[in-house]
Amino acid sequence: MAKKRVLITGGAGFLGSHLCDRFIKEGYSVIAMDNLITGDLRNIEHLFKHPDFEFYHHDVSKFVHVPGELHYILHFASPASPIDYLKIPIQTLKVGSLGTHNLLGLAKAKKARIIIASTSEVYGDPTVHPQTEEYYGNVNTVGPRGVYDEAKRFQEAITMAYHTFHGLETRIVRIFNTYGPRMRLNDGRVLPAFIGQALRGEDLTIFGDGTQTRSFCYVDDLVDGIYKLLMSDYAQPVNIGNPSEITIGDFAEEIVKLTGTKQKVVYLDLPKDDPKQRQPDITKAKTILGWEPKVSRAEGLKITYEYFKSLPKEVLYQRDHKSFDSYNK
Repeated sequence: MAKKRVLITGGAGFLGSHLCDRFIKEGYSVIAMDNLITGDLRNIEHLFKHPDFEFYHHDVSKFVHVPGELHYILHFASPASPIDYLKIPIQTLKVGSLGTHNLLGLAKAKKARIIIASTSEVYGDPTVHPQTEEYYGNVNTVGPRGVYDEAKRFQEAITMAYHTFHGLETRIVRIFNTYGPRMRLNDGRVLPAFIGQALRGEDLTIFGDGTQTRSFCYVDDLVDGIYKLLMSDYAQPVNIGNPSEITIGDFAEEIVKLTGTKQKVVYLDLPKDDPKQRQPDITKAKTILGWEPKVSRAEGLKITYEYFKSLPKEVLYQRDHKSFDSYNK
């Protein structure tokens, strides 16, 4: 019997590449699609010789054509870090709107089930803690983060519209802070920023007073939750993340201890609309999917630190290797 085929957009990115690995391991034929503005072919080069793996270099904001059968679509194409979506705001909005519309249309044409990658950012700077899926959020639509937050909120809305109007099989995963090997070292997110600064011998930079919180989920746990949600029969949004909450100040101390850093921690102004608290309520994931994270932060950080330590020196000191000028059109 022919293997089932899955399309993973953003397949050369941090999460997308780990999803490619998981679906290859599960015995699927995998097509990774990426326009490589934030993705990196090095994340998937180990799969290029695999007989069940293909790569399409394509921007999903434009019409998407995939010949042959498709059984599942995972839409993970989007800039996901502030440093990216503030540089390419229009492309971020387009991949969340036009890209999602294109892929929902493809799923409808192929009679495929689709899961879209939403985010805890749909909750904005939350007034409810921890965040449950029923919370509607506190988002500034015209603030700097609005391009990402609203792209994801629209993405959820059009996905649910295709589900209710066309009867399309859809799934929505709300992803909380995730980390692990293949993260871009200088993408502006707190964990790779701290580790990069430690490895370069720089002071660790905290934005704000360090009392704001995050909840970090190791990538293998997240991928397992996504896989279980896709294979479930639940169409409403589900939080996938690790509820173990920590302040940024305490997290910086963990990184200092892990890396043996001698530098000091310095404090800068908090960016506009930066969320003060972030912690998922994962009751739905536990009860509906039988999922909860297994990898402790200490264990996951050790693996991630070893990965970053193994990177070439030029990557460690590379501030921004992408040119975004042609995408803001």
